[in-house]
Amino acid sequence: MPLSRSVEDYLKAVYSLSERGEAAGTSELARVLDVQPASVTGMIKRLAEEDLLEHEPYRGVRLTAKGEREALRVLRRHRILETYLVERLSFTWDDVHAEAERLEHTASETLIDRMAEALGDPATDPHGSPIPTRTGEIDATEYLHLAEAPVGARLVVRSVADEDSTRLRYFASVGLVPGAKGVVESVGSSDGTVVLRLKTSAQSVLVGRTAARRIRVQQEEP
Repeated sequence: MPLSRSVEDYLKAVYSLSERGEAAGTSELARVLDVQPASVTGMIKRLAEEDLLEHEPYRGVRLTAKGEREALRVLRRHRILETYLVERLSFTWDDVHAEAERLEHTASETLIDRMAEALGDPATDPHGSPIPTRTGEIDATEYLHLAEAPVGARLVVRSVADEDSTRLRYFASVGLVPGAKGVVESVGSSDGTVVLRLKTSAQSVLVGRTAARRIRVQQEEP
């Protein structure tokens, strides 16, 4: 049976929160999905019974092998849709997330495969995030969050989270996009604000702690 929209959203959220191998907390899931903690508890129990999640008391939840396959299927649909909207329908990278969220639950696998073929089977979406293959494989390269980069580090931006359209418009306006290079000039000791000097524009960009945790970067050799 096809999974419901809410189940797919839960699996995708757990995958995102546990990408680094840590269990996803129930409070984090409630925040990301904008639901009450009691609703999360009930859904976790249901998904565990369906062998989609494993619940570790007082620690959180992880996807089972079955759950991960389903989560990657949803991610593939979402990221292919975003890429198609940008490359073929002239959407900008800041206005595709909500459209893809709506379409990912109804688009057939056949449609997604044909879109991917028409695009030349892209490896990443417009925000730099890896696109799972049709067989469920995904680039597992672990990049730093910008918030983790030390002062003086030379970086290449690899991906930028796509949920906040206002933030994405700002990043695009200053050139903070996948592939951009820069140097960390400073990190605020109290608020964690990162000052990043971009190579292309030679201007310094202030990135708040929350945003810096949503940007993945690769540190270049000196």
